[in-house]
Amino acid sequence: MSARKSAELSPAGIARSDRQRLAAEEGARAMADAEKQSAELRKNMARLRELREAKEAAEAALRASLPVPAPKKRKRKLSP
Repeated sequence: MSARKSAELSPAGIARSDRQRLAAEEGARAMADAEKQSAELRKNMARLRELREAKEAAEAALRASLPVPAPKKRKRKLSP
């Protein structure tokens, strides 16, 4: 096992830690963006669901207000 000889980081170590820090920041931004898009999607789905349910309720009310047509009687065919 080798012990660290110096408390200072090498240039490669500094570059590596910078890359890791940037990746962590970018990952946090990406997660926040994904959560924002997900919230917007759920909001839009709720809006569309309300519109669909209102349309279905209006159609059901219209069907209920119309008189039910009487079933037509079937005519017998005469055999030649």
